[in-house]
Amino acid sequence: MSVSEDRTVQPGPTTAAPATGIADPAPLGLAAFALTTFLLSAKNANWMGSATGAAFLGYAFAYGGLGQLLAGMWEFRNRNVFGATAFSTYGGFWIGVGIWYQLVAVPAITGARTPVALAAAVRAVNHDQGWILLAFAIFNTYMLILSTQVNMAVFAVFLTLEITEIILFIGNFAAGAAVKPTGLIIFGGYVGIITALTAWYTSAALVSRGMAGGKVLLPVGKPLIS
Repeated sequence: MSVSEDRTVQPGPTTAAPATGIADPAPLGLAAFALTTFLLSAKNANWMGSATGAAFLGYAFAYGGLGQLLAGMWEFRNRNVFGATAFSTYGGFWIGVGIWYQLVAVPAITGARTPVALAAAVRAVNHDQGWILLAFAIFNTYMLILSTQVNMAVFAVFLTLEITEIILFIGNFAAGAAVKPTGLIIFGGYVGIITALTAWYTSAALVSRGMAGGKVLLPVGKPLIS
């Protein structure tokens, strides 16, 4: 999602340091997104049977949230509209998820005093997650289309994320009062893990290209539309 030296507004597939002298913040933003997505997706995939299931929460604030938000602000400084919009939005997404989880989901469930009230609270929480993911899937759709002008690695991140969000918002709307992940949510968790791995690879590829004198250059592919 970096800005090439000869294109000051639109994102390009290169990672050369822009004219501002600021290092490319995209690898940080992608790594922050990848790690937090991995933790939440592992929960959705039902891998965390012996864990609290809230391992993602601190990192939603500190890494996926703050890390991406900072990357987005630096991308604004680099005049990279695409990167700035993507990182700032998903930084806000993770901070918002953390706040919602702490201030809405947990109180709603712990405050239920009867089985009927608990079922209603869980259903409402699942529907909340469905609406949140639907809203971000709409945003991600036009970012996916525009990512065709960046490179194949970035396009793959947005494509796998789009699939993840669609599966999960359908799964959460259909989950009803289910406390444990349903089959569709588990499937979405696995696709989310693929999304995280794709974002980690893209981060690594951009790091390799941003290192002065680096000998290892991981491919990112050409834009689908150039």
